[in-house]
Formats: sequence, C-alpha cells, structure tokens
Amino acid sequence: MQPLLAAGFATRTPWAQWPRLPIYLKAMTLRLEKYSSNPARDAAREADIQELEQMWQEKTDGLVKQGQPVSDDLAAFKWMIEELRVSLFAQELKTPYPVSVKRLWKEWDNIKLTY
Repeated sequence: MQPLLAAGFATRTPWAQWPRLPIYLKAMTLRLEKYSSNPARDAAREADIQELEQMWQEKTDGLVKQGQPVSDDLAAFKWMIEELRVSLFAQELKTPYPVSVKRLWKEWDNIKLTY
C-alpha cells in the first residue's frame, strides 16, 4: 500500500484530486491531535481502512501484473478510501459526497462485478 504522499505521488495523483490534498493533510493533522484521547477507536477505524486498502491494492497489483488496465471505478475507489479517512478521523472537514465503511463495501461489491 502506497501512502498518500509516497515518492511519485505527484504523477499518481489525478488533477481532479489536487484540490483535496490540503484537506487530506489537514485530516492527518487532526487525526494525530485526537489520537491520544482514544487510541482504541483510532485503531478500529484504521483496521477497517486497511482491509479496504489491501483489497484495492491486491486487485490493482494483479491487474498490472497481467497487463490489464485499471478501470476508472477501481482508480476512483482509492480516492474514496482517502475520503473515508477524512470522514472517520476529521469529520469537521467534510467530504464532497457521502462516504462510510458500509458504502465502500457496497462499492467494492459493484467493482468486483465488473472484473
């Protein structure tokens, strides 16, 4: 799993997501500030995100290894995960669309149907 700002992030980040990068960074800061008040809650939320992220990474890695293109829906799913982080850890920053763990699982089921 590649962190949001890993080497090469500038070339991997679609233009449409650039305006959201400051929000993602602010969400990271807020998460760190809130962490000490409830580390168990943070860990539970992160576990949900990690599971979704791992499935996405395995699917995209598999497609790349097979020389198949990554669909727009699958590429967009990664950004939905980033919005989920905002929703779970920095709700006050708002997301551009409704997002939750349950919604992402439903979206993942829809994506799996296309492959």
